[in-house]
Amino acid sequence: MAKGNQPDFGQLLKQAQKMQQEMQKNQEKLADVIVEGISGGGMVKVKVNGKQEVLEIKIDPEVVEAGDVELVEDLVLTAVNQAMQKANGEANDSMSKLAGNFMPGGLPGGMKLPF
Repeated sequence: MAKGNQPDFGQLLKQAQKMQQEMQKNQEKLADVIVEGISGGGMVKVKVNGKQEVLEIKIDPEVVEAGDVELVEDLVLTAVNQAMQKANGEANDSMSKLAGNFMPGGLPGGMKLPF
């Protein structure tokens, strides 16, 4: 047991281990979160999971038939970036909620988790 103002290191260790387990569960759940980036009015669609892995890219045949390679590249790039931003937002939200369970006041000084 802690005496006076000394921290209870055993309790801190247990809490850290529990947080690590919860973070691992959270990471596994992020693999199931799927977001979509869309560009060109739906001509290009990209699906990404919460772990920021690209799962699928769909390109409307009309874009390819136009023969404008730069247009296709731009549309794919835009859709991928949009999907990645959404996936990053999902991961940050999820990790912030987890951190809030262990640090009810939130992270000190406006710190953000590296996800």
